[in-house]
Amino acid sequence: MIFTLTVILSSCKNNDKEQENNALTAEETFSKKDEDPIQRYGELLEDVQMQHIFADGKTFVDSDPKHPADSILKWYKEAKKQSDVKVNIREFVTENFELPDTPTSNFHSDTTRTVAEHINALWPYLKRDADEGETGSRIDLPNPYIVPGGRFREVYYWDSYFILLGLKEAGEVKLIENILDNFTYQIETLGFIPNGNRTYYKGRSQPPFFAEMVNLLESTQSDTTVYSRYVDALEKEYDFWMKGVDSLASGNQAARVVKLDDGSVLNRYYSNTRTPRAESYREDILTAQEAKGRTPEDVYLNISAACESGWDFSSRWFADPNNLETIKTTRIIPVDLNALMYNLEVTLAKAYTSTGEERKAQKMTDAASARRLAINRYLWDTKEKIYKDHDLDKAGFTDVKSLAMVYPLYFNLATDEQAAGVAAALKKDFLKPGGLVTTLNDNGQQWDSPNGWPPHQWLAVRGLEKHGLDNLAEDIKTRWLRLNEQVYKRTGKMLEKYNVTDTTLVAGGGEYPTQDGFGWTNGVYMDLKEN
Repeated sequence: MIFTLTVILSSCKNNDKEQENNALTAEETFSKKDEDPIQRYGELLEDVQMQHIFADGKTFVDSDPKHPADSILKWYKEAKKQSDVKVNIREFVTENFELPDTPTSNFHSDTTRTVAEHINALWPYLKRDADEGETGSRIDLPNPYIVPGGRFREVYYWDSYFILLGLKEAGEVKLIENILDNFTYQIETLGFIPNGNRTYYKGRSQPPFFAEMVNLLESTQSDTTVYSRYVDALEKEYDFWMKGVDSLASGNQAARVVKLDDGSVLNRYYSNTRTPRAESYREDILTAQEAKGRTPEDVYLNISAACESGWDFSSRWFADPNNLETIKTTRIIPVDLNALMYNLEVTLAKAYTSTGEERKAQKMTDAASARRLAINRYLWDTKEKIYKDHDLDKAGFTDVKSLAMVYPLYFNLATDEQAAGVAAALKKDFLKPGGLVTTLNDNGQQWDSPNGWPPHQWLAVRGLEKHGLDNLAEDIKTRWLRLNEQVYKRTGKMLEKYNVTDTTLVAGGGEYPTQDGFGWTNGVYMDLKEN
């Protein structure tokens, strides 16, 4: 007789001693919730992801278990042992998990509204209240926050800065404080700000915009207490990125820190893990299999480090700009990260001054000065007159030109002469009908041509303005806003990214379809439109 899966599972469940008295507390029952889903669900996760049960690998790891993880895994293994049943994995998952929904699934777009009206109507749908007692992969946060939208149902680190720009325009100062306090909570409990508040993101961070978030909040306040409130969190954030620097010899690296031959200290993106990403398990396994002459662990490390950069994926990180299998993120010193670290050092100096810790303030001021010199030595190309990433293997610049070059303009690292060089390159090579293209390589990766992304349009505009290059800044702003508005009128959506080269097409590339919602697009639009 062929038994159905439901019958077998029912038998397994009834025999499971964990379910006999139903007396365990929620904390005991879901005691494995802090584990990465790879460890938590083991064989089940591998089968779900490798057999491509869901079109998006994030679906399963974002699902909430209806029963203890140990029990679910036990039932699954027992069902697979039965010779007279072929496990329907999708049926098993839907029976034992609540599949995730999208934040805006109940939102109905009305294109008779302006884009600004649309965005302000959308914020409540992207807002999550404080988390408590989560049983899935989401990490609890004590305060409300904003998610980007689409498949992104959790807070994201660097997205949040650009979301805050929109919240500031909407007068949502309390929500801005909530979001900063959530990041402070993560720094205090995890030691750093993860990529997002999911257990599978605990191995990596994202571009360190926390200091700039503090600066943004400070700009909304009439008192001077903001820096003193966040000084401890800023210090711990800095310690995370600089871990290992004190014992590092010249010419060596330690996690996210690089000490060059002349003793200069710069940073790189890295990861605390060397395993496939739970949310992209199948993709990473297949990529590692295609990467000849490399260990899978090395490939996984560099993939995860690229995710920490936020640019997942881009030719910036590839030895061969057309091949993901050549990814070498940890061998590259990025322009954007070091501009952000410079800003963190400058902001920490302000924070220490606000608390009367002048010795610490001077130490940060000195560190920022040293970093400025190192950036202009290793990341400024005097021949091309642009900022470029540094390749440790080549002991020179990478071959990829990217919009990372605008970060030093915004974060006050560039001279007016350097800014003029960057502006010339932007106008000549990067400016397209819909705004700025991310790189000049068209290779199917989402952080390359023909795509443009909201953060870089904003950083470019504001960076150029700081150097009096207002005409180009206005041109970029106008093209970008017009593209946003045209796509909104056609689709009723604000998208995660846009095709800036052919404005009649939707952006593409990468591991998943273009997402709508969309947090940072909304924030950037509102700030550029109003200022």
